[in-house]
Amino acid sequence: MATEQETLQELVAMSRRLADPALDYVILGEGNTSAALDEESFYVKASGVTLRDIGETGFVRVGRAPILDLLARPEVTDDEVREGMQAARINANSPIRPSVETLFHAYFLSLPGIRFVGHTHPTAVNSILCSRNAEALLAGRLFPDEIVCCGPAPCWVPYVDPGQPLSRAIRERVEAYIDTYNAAPRIVLMQNHGLIALGRSSTEVEHATAMAVKTARVLLGAAACGGPNFLSPEQVSRIYTRPDEKYREKMIGVA
Repeated sequence: MATEQETLQELVAMSRRLADPALDYVILGEGNTSAALDEESFYVKASGVTLRDIGETGFVRVGRAPILDLLARPEVTDDEVREGMQAARINANSPIRPSVETLFHAYFLSLPGIRFVGHTHPTAVNSILCSRNAEALLAGRLFPDEIVCCGPAPCWVPYVDPGQPLSRAIRERVEAYIDTYNAAPRIVLMQNHGLIALGRSSTEVEHATAMAVKTARVLLGAAACGGPNFLSPEQVSRIYTRPDEKYREKMIGVA
């Protein structure tokens, strides 16, 4: 089990790599990341901090239970969310506050096996998510490596106002996904917003993000060449369950 310092250092390194300008995943203050420390708490990016040059002081340690309690409430005001976030800080004297999207980070990190979360806004992905036909274009899988790194399907979330409403919508969609696939999604796609990658390690998050971005670029090219030719459900299931592909998942750090 990694120590708190080791987890924080891994989170910092992952965040900076996701924000590499050459990758075009985020700019300015976009995106946020998190990592579980134990059953009670996690680190999450502070509001307004940029991922590109983030350091250890750019993260806030928060209690999981008060955030999940906030998420469970049917309706909350913006002021109640802000106050709840402040109250969830382990260090009440910290001058920084958690991102409003800490709500969905708390939910994801409560799922079995999920220890790291990376939320980004890649231009290639958002080019599709902001289109009129986004859900249909993202309805299938295109090639085997996409399945290996990103799972049998993405979890689709229609546009919802950021904050508690979005986090509740994400929870509803993810729970439906788990009922269907008996596993948490590796990629969550939010209409007109961006993507979220989940993993047991920072490597899983980075690899899933990278493959999701490549998939978006392939999809944009396929759309310009007559439309995507999706693999059949049987073909997707075969790739997802093949023993040699499971071995490859392990070797490249996505399993």
